[in-house]
Amino acid sequence: MEQQFKYFAFISYNSKDTAWGKKLQKKLEHYRMPATLCSEHGWKRTPISPIFFAPTDIQPGGLSNELQERLRASQHLIVICSPNSAKSEWVGREIEFFHNLGRTNNIHFFIVEGSPHSGNPETECFNPVIDKLGLPEILGANIHEKIYRWPWLNKERAYVQLISKLLGVEFDSIWQRHKRLLVRRIVAWSIGSLAVIGALIGVWRANQPFDALMRLEEASLHNEQLPPLHDAAVTLTLANETKTDTVSALDETFTFTNIPHRFLNRSVNITVACKDFLVTDTVITMDKSMTLRLYRDPAVYGDIHFKLWNFNEEEAVAQTKVTIEGFEAISDENGMVSLFIPLEMQRKAYKITTDVPLVTDSIFMPCGDDDVILVK
Repeated sequence: MEQQFKYFAFISYNSKDTAWGKKLQKKLEHYRMPATLCSEHGWKRTPISPIFFAPTDIQPGGLSNELQERLRASQHLIVICSPNSAKSEWVGREIEFFHNLGRTNNIHFFIVEGSPHSGNPETECFNPVIDKLGLPEILGANIHEKIYRWPWLNKERAYVQLISKLLGVEFDSIWQRHKRLLVRRIVAWSIGSLAVIGALIGVWRANQPFDALMRLEEASLHNEQLPPLHDAAVTLTLANETKTDTVSALDETFTFTNIPHRFLNRSVNITVACKDFLVTDTVITMDKSMTLRLYRDPAVYGDIHFKLWNFNEEEAVAQTKVTIEGFEAISDENGMVSLFIPLEMQRKAYKITTDVPLVTDSIFMPCGDDDVILVK
C-alpha cells in the first residue's frame, strides 16, 4: 500500500444515503484480514483505514478547497451508488475530480439501491458523469445481487467484493474465510442466552453516538408577501466541539450526526442565524428529534425611513403628510419620514401617496436615512 496517502479511501455519497456511508466506513475500517495475507503483503490486521467520510470529518457543502485536498489525500474513491447519488451534482463532481487526478482505476462502486444502466432516472444507480468521462465498464459490488437465498449473505458478499478490489487480492481468498467466520458467529449466537445478548445489545446501543434530526419552524406570524427563509446557518455547541449545517427552507429536516451519547437529554447551546430573521441563541435539551422556532425580524421590512426632497428646489420638504399602506406620517423639519408597518401588512415595496406630486412613488425595503423620495 502507498504510504503517501493520508486516507485509504474517500466515500462519496448523497446525504439521503448517510446511513449507508456510516455503515460502510465502519465495516471497512474494522475488517480484519487473514494473518497469512497480512504477513504476505506487510499489512496490519485492519489495513483499510482510515476512511474519509464527510459527516465525521468535514462540514457538508460544495466541492471546497478543503474537500479537494481530502480527495487528493485519498488512495481510493468509493462511490455509494443509488438513484439518490445518480442525481447528485456533488457526487458527479467528486468522481470527475478524482478521475482528473489520474486515479481512474482506483474508483470503486458500491450499489445499495437501484440498478446499473437501467435507463430509468428513478432506478438508475450510476451517476451520468461515469458515461461522460468514459470510465471503464465496472458493475460494482451490489448488495442486492441474488447469489444466495439470504439477503444478508448477499450483502456480506458485496462487502468482501469491495474489500478484495480495494486491496487487489483474489475474491475467493477472502470470501471462503469470511463465510467460515460467519458460520462460527451464527453458532455462537445460537447457543448464547437470548437474555444476555439482549442486555449486551441494549448496553451497546445505549452508548453509541446518535444522530439528531432537526427542523426549523417559523414561530412569528407568517407573511406570504415577504421572502422565505433561505440559507439559515445552524450551529450546535457540544462542550468544546461545534457542528454546523445550512438549511435552505423552513420545515426542511437536517441531521447532526455522531453526537456523543453523553449529550442525550443534556443542555446544549444552539444558534440559528439567517437573513431577515432574528438570531436565535438558546439552550436546548438534546434529543434525537427537535424543532427549532424562529422569529422574523419585524424591523427589516417594517421600519420605513426616507427623506422627502424637492428635486427642483434642492431642499427638504417638511411638514408634509404621506400615506403608506393605509398608515399616515408627516415629514419633520428635515424632510424625514418615519413609520412602522405591522408584520402582517409588511411588503418588499410600498406605494407612497401624498398631496404633492412625486417623481418616484415607491420605496423598496429595507430602507434607511439615505433613501430619498423625490418631489417635483
